[in-house]
Amino acid sequence: MGRLTGKTALITGGTTGIGLATARLFLEEGARVAIIGQDAQRVEAAGKELGEGVLALRADVTSAADMVAAAARIRALFGSLDVVFANAGIAQPMQFSDVDARHIDSQVDVNFKGVIHTVQCMLPLLNNPASVVLTGTTLAEQGVAGLSVYSATKAAVRSLARTLSTELAPRGVRVNVISPGLIETPIYGKLGLPPDAVQAWAGQLVAKVPAARFGQADEVAKAVLFLASDDSSYMMGENVVFDGGMATL
Repeated sequence: MGRLTGKTALITGGTTGIGLATARLFLEEGARVAIIGQDAQRVEAAGKELGEGVLALRADVTSAADMVAAAARIRALFGSLDVVFANAGIAQPMQFSDVDARHIDSQVDVNFKGVIHTVQCMLPLLNNPASVVLTGTTLAEQGVAGLSVYSATKAAVRSLARTLSTELAPRGVRVNVISPGLIETPIYGKLGLPPDAVQAWAGQLVAKVPAARFGQADEVAKAVLFLASDDSSYMMGENVVFDGGMATL
């Protein structure tokens, strides 16, 4: 029997990287899974790849209306949810002197407001007990030049996990954070930087990792599974830093 047998789960940002790897693992562990992504083609491709047992939905986490509609679809098919993995996020490196309103708004909208919309809209579907996992970042634990706004949005997510844990505990909902470090995912191709610049920047960062390598999405998925399953039933408001020792060693 799998660790999520009989359970239902939602994963935002579920079409690539950590989200897709987690969806795959959740299915292997017996869950029915809904994934949400913003890009219709990636949603379709991920749904086909994951196969039976998956509800693949195109929705924008920055839109409360989209998430309300997604919740209605999930309720119609699954009835309720045991797990919500609010994973959708973007990173847009920029020196602080160049930061403008568009740069701020885009990351706040996805990384922070998107988490609020996800949890708020799915809250009526959550069973008692249920687990909510939010994606943070190890960069909330340290300072890396060029990522001030991104890191701040993720620090807000980490704070949100504490307050939501307090507010939702009476109805049996646990909220925790997974904070990955350098993970080999497609996000690095979405930074808006030339490939050679991404390669150079990644090389500089990995030199700071005691594990001396990038992590893999499948590795992060195993940590998310722990937080989502009953194995972590006594954990609330915690932040699991998953970064090869980057922030602590």
